[in-house]
Amino acid sequence: MTECLDAWAILRWLEGDMPAAARVEAAMPSRPLMSWINLGEVSHIIERRAGADRARRIVRELRPNLMLDVPTETRVLQAAHLKAGHRMAYADAFAVATAIAHGAILLTGDPEILAGDPGWPVEDLRS
Repeated sequence: MTECLDAWAILRWLEGDMPAAARVEAAMPSRPLMSWINLGEVSHIIERRAGADRARRIVRELRPNLMLDVPTETRVLQAAHLKAGHRMAYADAFAVATAIAHGAILLTGDPEILAGDPGWPVEDLRS
């Protein structure tokens, strides 16, 4: 099954936070899927923590290692629908919508995405 990453997964990987980092590292050779929205989320978080130059460098290094999904009108509306029905950030809804659209399993540890019975394929990277 195709694997999809959200910002939570990439940030834990960059931080070396185990066991999430090991699982993301194992997924990288197969070029996991990721929404551009979620890569943008990674970029803004890194920019706040370490500056714009570091954020640009990380995005540049990640791009060839990911299959990046450009959100279509359908994906935007699917993310909006997910956001309306679940307590999660809008960027998280894009991660879920991207995984669903591609029949992928979402690798994450984000509590908002994992809350309750999500109804989509997900792998909890926290343990």
